[in-house]
Amino acid sequence: MTNTKWRCPICDKWFDPAESRALPFCSERCRLIDLARWLGEKYRIPGEEVPTPEPEEQEKPEVK
Repeated sequence: MTNTKWRCPICDKWFDPAESRALPFCSERCRLIDLARWLGEKYRIPGEEVPTPEPEEQEKPEVK
């Protein structure tokens, strides 16, 4: 066993990684908080913004 401690990126609590089943988080709760932040778009990966395409006008069937 080592004395290495990790700090949880969500709650800043120090924990033993050998005792956590939710690495790199201290608990399942912190893991789910992180997931919710990604899904809620609170985290973003830097890059160029992709423009939203304009909806093309649909061709209307010709009435005879």
